[in-house]
Amino acid sequence: MKPPPFSSSSSVLLRNAHLSHYLLSLMAFIVLVIILYWEDISCNVFYSLDLVYHPTENPHSTSTRGENKLTKLPFAIEDGVKQRCNLFSGRWVWDETRPLYEESECPYIQPQLTCQEHGRPDKDYQKWRWQPHDCSLPSFNATLMLESLRGKRLMFVGDSLNRGQFVSMVCLLHTVVSKNASSMETFGSLSVFTAKDYNATIEFYWAPFLLESNSDDAIVHRISDRVVRKGSINKHGKHWKGSDIIVFNTYLWWMTGLKFKILQGSFDDDDDDKEIVEVSTEEAYRMAMNSMLRWVRKNMDPRTTRVFFTSMSPSHGKSVDWGGEMHGNCYNETTMIQDPTYWGSDCRKSIMRVIEQVFGNSGIPITILKITQLSSYRKDAHTSIYKKQWSPLTPKQLADPVSYADCVHWCLPGLQDTWNELLFAKLFYP
Repeated sequence: MKPPPFSSSSSVLLRNAHLSHYLLSLMAFIVLVIILYWEDISCNVFYSLDLVYHPTENPHSTSTRGENKLTKLPFAIEDGVKQRCNLFSGRWVWDETRPLYEESECPYIQPQLTCQEHGRPDKDYQKWRWQPHDCSLPSFNATLMLESLRGKRLMFVGDSLNRGQFVSMVCLLHTVVSKNASSMETFGSLSVFTAKDYNATIEFYWAPFLLESNSDDAIVHRISDRVVRKGSINKHGKHWKGSDIIVFNTYLWWMTGLKFKILQGSFDDDDDDKEIVEVSTEEAYRMAMNSMLRWVRKNMDPRTTRVFFTSMSPSHGKSVDWGGEMHGNCYNETTMIQDPTYWGSDCRKSIMRVIEQVFGNSGIPITILKITQLSSYRKDAHTSIYKKQWSPLTPKQLADPVSYADCVHWCLPGLQDTWNELLFAKLFYP
């Protein structure tokens, strides 16, 4: 006797069982991929998104939850909602109209950034313009910037990379300031450029960790055994009060290893009485970010001021990262990296997750200038050997330029002018 044929319902059940098994296998594979490559995924996603962290409510408002509506940000000409354009996702395009100013025309560029003066033979690195995929950056308008800063303070706070962005901004504005209507003064950690006709200042404050540290001297700060004091944001923060726009950065100085030293007491204590603990670099960095945000919450009125944070500036110290020689770096590099997915080994993914977590949960209006990915392509734009050397080079170094090439800082004019074009765009067209 032949077995009875399968009923249609039995066939459906069998097919569903096979489908369920396939779906379970697919889901298991996806989960495995996420687990194995989560750091790369999270790092690249975070630094390719155009994020502005805004609270859903005005912290100074007395209205109840749900009744508040976000208003136009201070300094904004347009709210940017119509564009929905990610300014930080794009490509570099050749532009014969660049640079935006000449190195010789800006007297404020420090000698460690004047690459042409120190013998760089090419100028191609000055000719590239950042082009977002879905829109165009608004042209930098120095007059609009100065008019908007009339009677106000724009302050950059951080390390030498933020100082480079400060100098770039000064040079961009200097192009429309009459010869005798500006000044540059330095008071310890504070440098102040004044556009006298506008009663406006563009300032830089040296604070590589934002918190108090043993590296706070603006001139002598090359200390390998770095220590940061917990809860010390006001040590420097008192100098930032009254700013109308602040651009923070801090990253490079934290990258000394997996652990970081935190001072619990005061630097004035005797060495024997100092209580220093070691924590993970991520924990130390999180402490600094939380301190910065608390200071912003207390001292920056979101109705009248703006706060920015510049993401990590990449270095190019290992040419193997982009398929180059084993012991090479940015020295003699005159072309950029073409791989749009490139990400160098200096990307400290765990630190970037700290930024995402702390800023994302803060509820404080702060705009991230996500310059990391677009700058990662620019191995050609570093100062390399074309800068003032603060110590005489030895014969051994002179015989091996790779050994003393600076693959951290950037020539001016150059890449950091683009950072300020992005700052301009997010300030006026957020």
